[in-house]
Amino acid sequence: MSRLKRTIKKNLFTIITLSISMIILLIFLFHGNSVEQLQTIFHNLNAGWMLAAFGTLGLTWLMEGLTNLLLCRHLHPGWTYGRAFMIGMTGLFYSAITPFSTGGQPMQIYYMSKMGMPAGHSAAVISAKTITYQITMMVFSLILLGSELPFFVKNVSNLAFLTVFGIISNILFVVAVILVSVNAGFIYRMLHTVLRWLGKIHAVKEPEKKYESIVAQLDTFHEGFKTMGKSWKLYISVCLITVLQIIVSNSVTYCIYRAFHLNQASLWIMIAAQVFSNMVAAFVPLPGGSGGAEVSFTAFCRVFFGGLLTPALLVWRLLTYYGCIIFGCIFVSVGSRKYVGSPPPEDYTLSDNSKAA
Repeated sequence: MSRLKRTIKKNLFTIITLSISMIILLIFLFHGNSVEQLQTIFHNLNAGWMLAAFGTLGLTWLMEGLTNLLLCRHLHPGWTYGRAFMIGMTGLFYSAITPFSTGGQPMQIYYMSKMGMPAGHSAAVISAKTITYQITMMVFSLILLGSELPFFVKNVSNLAFLTVFGIISNILFVVAVILVSVNAGFIYRMLHTVLRWLGKIHAVKEPEKKYESIVAQLDTFHEGFKTMGKSWKLYISVCLITVLQIIVSNSVTYCIYRAFHLNQASLWIMIAAQVFSNMVAAFVPLPGGSGGAEVSFTAFCRVFFGGLLTPALLVWRLLTYYGCIIFGCIFVSVGSRKYVGSPPPEDYTLSDNSKAA
């Protein structure tokens, strides 16, 4: 078997799902639009705002590397920004090409281990990164929920309830992680009882397997925080950077909006639209929320883009999804050749802060 055939066979699922995603995008693009119309629209895009859209993505990736750097250096002071950036792009790339974004975290732990960090420490870093992001996103979403949800309930119809469900699910997950640290036995017994009841009414399939999966995940996060210690300054710093990252990453839609010479909507309402849209797309099991991402963007952003919605959808999807895949693949490939098998210059020892904790 040739090298090309082996590569195709190994990545067959990803190739199929990305092809489906592209077909869905093309259907949205050419439904009701001629090639000539689209050429005219894209030719008149504001170049400055398009550069700003690219800039928001680049800044988002840089901040992803910065949060990883802070967490990694807490355990291993010799960790460099290049390594942290490569790990961040690894998470973004594999999350984009795997169902429910499940591949990002395992691959980050894998590459960190290949770069010399013990598996337990790499899992602790990724666990801390995940839970701090979840907490930050939960608080940010609640602020948006209180300030902007009525607008979207009025203009988006039935999809708004999925946004509320996504926020509630996030809150329950964060609360569960915190409660496990306080009284794991009680939480696990309650979780087991609830899942068994849901299994009896056929709301959950294989409740015992579901229970074991949830417990394993909660234990991983709990052990990760035990390893990281109680450095609140670290977590506050990571959360503050994450707030900026969420704002910047979800500003790309506003930049695209302005690139189409539109200016009636505010930056804040556009950020809310993107956050709510992402929450709906997260329920779609295909890589990148294919199909769901297009539908949710259409639902939440139609009120802003009007007749320019379809070309705006194309630009947004190419930047935020396919751009992430292309640049993620490049950075992961280059970074793995540079850093895998080559430990940082300093010895690997727990930092004084983590020892004290």
